[in-house]
Amino acid sequence: MNLFAQFETRLHAILSDLQSADMLPPDISFDNVTVEPPRDAAHGDIATNAAMVLCKQAGMPPRDLAAQIVGKLAAQSDIESAEIAGPGFVNVTFKTQIWSALVPAILSAGETYGVADIGQGATVNLEYVSANPTGPMHVGHARGAVFGDALARLLERAGYNVLREYYINDAGSQVDVLARSALLRAREAMGEDIGEIPAGLYPGDYLVPVGKALAEAEGAALFDKDEASQITIAKQVALPMMMDLIRDDLAALGVTHAHFLSEQSLHDNGAVDTAFDALQGQGLIYHGVLEPPKGKEPPPDWEPQPQWLFRAQQFGDDSDRALKKSDGSWTYFAPDIACHYDKFQRGFTRMINVWGADHIGYIKRMQAAVSAITQDRAQLDVKVCNLVKLQRGGELVKMSKRSGDFVTLREVVDEVGRNAVRFMMLTRRNDATLDFDFDLVKQQSRDNPVFYVQYAHARIHSVLRHAEDAGFTSDELSREALGGTDVDLLRAPEEIALAKVLGVYPRSLLAAASALEPHRIAFYLQDLAAAFHGLWTRGKEEPALRFIQDENRELTAARLALLRATAIVLSNGLDVIGVEPETEMR
Repeated sequence: MNLFAQFETRLHAILSDLQSADMLPPDISFDNVTVEPPRDAAHGDIATNAAMVLCKQAGMPPRDLAAQIVGKLAAQSDIESAEIAGPGFVNVTFKTQIWSALVPAILSAGETYGVADIGQGATVNLEYVSANPTGPMHVGHARGAVFGDALARLLERAGYNVLREYYINDAGSQVDVLARSALLRAREAMGEDIGEIPAGLYPGDYLVPVGKALAEAEGAALFDKDEASQITIAKQVALPMMMDLIRDDLAALGVTHAHFLSEQSLHDNGAVDTAFDALQGQGLIYHGVLEPPKGKEPPPDWEPQPQWLFRAQQFGDDSDRALKKSDGSWTYFAPDIACHYDKFQRGFTRMINVWGADHIGYIKRMQAAVSAITQDRAQLDVKVCNLVKLQRGGELVKMSKRSGDFVTLREVVDEVGRNAVRFMMLTRRNDATLDFDFDLVKQQSRDNPVFYVQYAHARIHSVLRHAEDAGFTSDELSREALGGTDVDLLRAPEEIALAKVLGVYPRSLLAAASALEPHRIAFYLQDLAAAFHGLWTRGKEEPALRFIQDENRELTAARLALLRATAIVLSNGLDVIGVEPETEMR
């Protein structure tokens, strides 16, 4: 039950009536008409800009058009008032019963409340994390993992069919470094004193088991082989173990992927050549020399010699881009194009990538490549996750005792728990720097958003348990039974205020899905928790507002229905961001 969507339908019907009365042109578009909560709750329940955006085409002042809209709205039985505000906005206030009626609707819908179908089953390829398989996940990866997983959940509830994908960067120099590091650990496992790990190799203790596995599988004969063979064998052992480590780390965070695409496989099966040929067949590849960027350090793919270049500027990039170097080797951009061409060939025309902030400069070229190689039949959105700054005791946390140079995802999850990590990673926009304060996350206070939301859910269940002590049976407290209560008894301003926040949830979910911003759900949950805690506090101050009224069973049942509806929406919202709701907090 989306009151805002329902009102929008009613508003469009009014505008259509005005068209029939020749007050609006027959071909006028309503696309820019918005229906949303007013910024100030004192201005009503719903505001629309319809008169403001349609007045020019209507050929009348915005307030005159607004008066026509207000006149038709005021005549509707469920509307308390419709008023013109400012230069022509229309503010609408519903009658109280509209909001209290949401309670049984939510109880009936349960976990489906807020679910929509704007996606209509369309498929989306969502690639996120995609960290180099050279070690355990660090806390920066945690943010991208949580954001990506929450975005997938959000899109699914908006009616999309989402494939969660991980692109394994298992080709290139960093994998060779991994192999050499594993070989050194294999020597250590065979009893050799390797001393301090040389600069340029990976120093973490996580490679000790890899070295042992390599030593057990190959023995000393491994080092009788030439270097290229040693590296190949080390990769075959190390890469699967690193991916197992990464999968375990992600699982601790409640994140799983349905599809893993290997960069090396794109080289091995000729997919990189196929992508190159596809671009060349469109006349989008030429042999030339790129000018070095002025005033900047040349990028890794720049050479003063002729290279095979992609005409990226034709598709909105700042310059053309190298795909094949003068020595015939591929640049790092070439397999990335092949990766997205592979997605397109698997049927995906909507692709979303979640990247770290260090890849911002790579967005235009990748979008240009997708546009080119799919001939504008596919769309690539890129969402950037900015840095995470860990704090403890007011100081930045910089080092990890286990990894040697970064804080691992697993360390953070083990210390504060999966739920806290996931919620906190969504307390800021994805493109803003996020401060993760260990001390704050452990606080049981209003300042801790994780605790504040979870406490609201747990408090509601505490009230329901007290209701059993007051004589309500478990059957009487069921969703079905409470859905039949007389919700017209909910008349206190604080009760209606809570019901209004419940009514915003479907709109919040749709807005978050349309904007690809799951943090909006975390923000909404904090607003809902605040409305509930406010009602709870008022009940402590005024006995008449307490949820359980010993002398009025009908009013108690209505209030318990409101609380169970609130618990449902809290649970639904938490599920979108992958957080398990608490029913009891100690």
